[in-house]
Amino acid sequence: MIDRRTLLKSFSVAALTRAVQAATTPYNRPKLKITDVRTAEVRVHGYQLHVRVYADDGLFGHGEGTDSVQGGVPLIDSWRRTLIGRDPLNIEAIFEQIRTAGVFSGAQAGQYVAALSALEIALWDLAGKALGLPVYQLLGGKVRDRVRLYCDSDMRNPLDDEAGKKIAWIKDNQFTAMKIDIDQFNDPNRFDRMNWTANNAEIDRMVKWVARTRDGIGMNMDLGVDMHARYDAITGKRVAKELEPFRLMWLEEPVPAENIDAMRDIKQSTHTPICSGENIFLTYGYRELLEKRAVDIIMPDIQKVGGLLQGRAIAEMAHTYYIPFAPHGVTSPVGMMSSAHLCASIPNFYVLEWHWIDSLDLWRNFVKEGDIIEKGYIPIPERPGLGVEMNEAAARKAQGPGTPWFEPRRAA
Repeated sequence: MIDRRTLLKSFSVAALTRAVQAATTPYNRPKLKITDVRTAEVRVHGYQLHVRVYADDGLFGHGEGTDSVQGGVPLIDSWRRTLIGRDPLNIEAIFEQIRTAGVFSGAQAGQYVAALSALEIALWDLAGKALGLPVYQLLGGKVRDRVRLYCDSDMRNPLDDEAGKKIAWIKDNQFTAMKIDIDQFNDPNRFDRMNWTANNAEIDRMVKWVARTRDGIGMNMDLGVDMHARYDAITGKRVAKELEPFRLMWLEEPVPAENIDAMRDIKQSTHTPICSGENIFLTYGYRELLEKRAVDIIMPDIQKVGGLLQGRAIAEMAHTYYIPFAPHGVTSPVGMMSSAHLCASIPNFYVLEWHWIDSLDLWRNFVKEGDIIEKGYIPIPERPGLGVEMNEAAARKAQGPGTPWFEPRRAA
């Protein structure tokens, strides 16, 4: 039998404090306040902005934005007054306050939304850590345990020896899908460096590139082809028609996404699936694209479209039109894992891009968990938050020259 004195000694002050806090906190929900926001800049496949949001319990959340996020550091700094002292678990409220406050500052698209995407993802990571849950659980739970990837091969010329080596690597690593680019600004067959109307020789070159790649991977591997929105409508129609025999996964952005009617005309002219969306921002940007049925597949970039909630809203809107969701992805394992949590939670997910084939050593060491890809898929971790932690010794090798690295803001 334990006497009263022994029982009292078994309680420490810390344990008693925790017990009191748990008993007096409604439903044991953590009460947090944001104490700091810090950034780091990385250049690998383009430019990435990493954001950390710190809370008063010692935790921090880590998010990543990409591409049009250049210029995002002063934007993040300008939002500090809004963020400090706020409850980081109220993600939607924080997002909407910053977005609507920027209506005259470019909050409709571009670097404003891309920087906000990095911040929003960091808040999700922090929320998951604070609640002890993986992010996918906070998004409604998972409908799949792993997320399929396609490898953007980043080939310079699918007819040369490099292409053969990359295809062999992609097959050896059991990817079920890949992508090549067929736009070429320095094609010697071009008549005009400014006009992107392709002539017969240019189109023949494109077809040869696709044919060689298809021969190398066979018909059972999905193949995407990207035109990077650099051509006009007549070229888009011709190329889409010429590539029909190759049964592509999709033809990506034959024309810029700004003219939705032109994109729709190309889609209606061919059996080749048309894909677009990496340069469209926020849910509002996808409304007309979907209403006019201008694409067969949408590909938002989660790290610049507005983050996870915006990405989920876009996926749900596309699902009402029976359109697959195939996000663009060029980020580190931090950003890729945030996309993977979202893709795991939505029914109409198709495939997620992976674009670090030319930076394999950095990819494998960027987070402490090592390579997050297994046989062409990302398994969804059960750890709280995003489930990955940056390996700073490796990541700093790609640090932007002369940029800060998660350093506290200096007092004015």
